[in-house]
Amino acid sequence: MSEACSDVNNVQLEIFPSRLLKPETAQSLLNEIADLEGIIRLFVHGPRLPQTVPYGPAKGLPVQHSGNKIIEVAGQTIELAVYVGSIRMEVADVNVKEQVREVCESILSIPFEFREGHFIPTRQTVTDYAKRGAGADPMMIGMTDPKGKLKDNPVCILKPGNREE
Repeated sequence: MSEACSDVNNVQLEIFPSRLLKPETAQSLLNEIADLEGIIRLFVHGPRLPQTVPYGPAKGLPVQHSGNKIIEVAGQTIELAVYVGSIRMEVADVNVKEQVREVCESILSIPFEFREGHFIPTRQTVTDYAKRGAGADPMMIGMTDPKGKLKDNPVCILKPGNREE
């Protein structure tokens, strides 16, 4: 396991807005958070957006939904596959936690809960093992979508240059 994932000083946070975020709001919030130093990893969490109509006369056709957009975060384009209901992250220390809170207060115009706790697994789960095998990258632990397919590439690394190999 890498030092980044096992370090006891790391703090896990969750930003839980009172409503689902629009793609534009999520993009601006994620960009501001990604610019902070000390963010180890983060991911968005929420209900899955349907990609195709599951039943009825239009079965199999692509869903035209306003939340199904491509956003740009930290210079990379990401297709949102979920409504952004919460943002979970691991940060280096308490100082970064306060910076994240300030960013949230400046961008979000709606009430939100800001929680500290244990949201991302620190040891490999059965799903991680099934998706990536025994020698998986420790930074990817807990970042697996159990319902996602491997070909969908459900994880986007925002700062690949900063990762230790």
